[in-house]
Amino acid sequence: MSDVVQYRLVIADDHPLFRGALREAVSGLLERVDIAEAGTFDDAVELLERQGDVDLVLLDLTMPGARGFSGLMYVRAQYPSVPVIVVSANDDPAVIRRCMEFGASGFIPKTLGVEAMRAAISRILGGGVWMPPDIDLSTGSDAEAAELMTRMATLTPQQVRVLMMLSEGLLNKQIAFQLRVSEATVKAHVSAILQKLGVESRTQAVIAAAKIEAGQWPQGAAAEG
Repeated sequence: MSDVVQYRLVIADDHPLFRGALREAVSGLLERVDIAEAGTFDDAVELLERQGDVDLVLLDLTMPGARGFSGLMYVRAQYPSVPVIVVSANDDPAVIRRCMEFGASGFIPKTLGVEAMRAAISRILGGGVWMPPDIDLSTGSDAEAAELMTRMATLTPQQVRVLMMLSEGLLNKQIAFQLRVSEATVKAHVSAILQKLGVESRTQAVIAAAKIEAGQWPQGAAAEG
């Protein structure tokens, strides 16, 4: 063995017990590792901004500040060189497929055993990908889903954050306050989001984001926006 590599990881999950389980799994795998933990998506973003040279992010799909695939979309857009493993209790094949389509390097169900978890993390740190072996990526999204995902992928990191906040029902001035930008800047982002998604209103943008989140494509999927 040559020099032992020092790894830097971020574990982002709002359940302290599960963060502890992930920390234990990683610590038993890597000899030298610096692990930072975040219980909200904003905390995770702050860690990534502060630490910069992170080797791997273990990201829960649903936590305060992130819904559906928005957190994954943001991290992949803002930090394209950092591999992301999605860790989720939702192991629906459509969800796993969508995570991989949005650029995740792996998907670990929360029910996975520690040794399998370590094998998955090891493969991804080595430059590979990992997901549950029984998932078939070839049976993919329909044409409408594929087109909307392509459009979503054109959003900048800041536009993804704005869309996340629109989905939470925040007003322009609230978004401006949280992002520390002007309302005019937020309005410009909203206009760009509508244009890129091919929709005409904030409500339609939120519905589009919800469709991606739910993985469902009924024609009249409207009521919640």
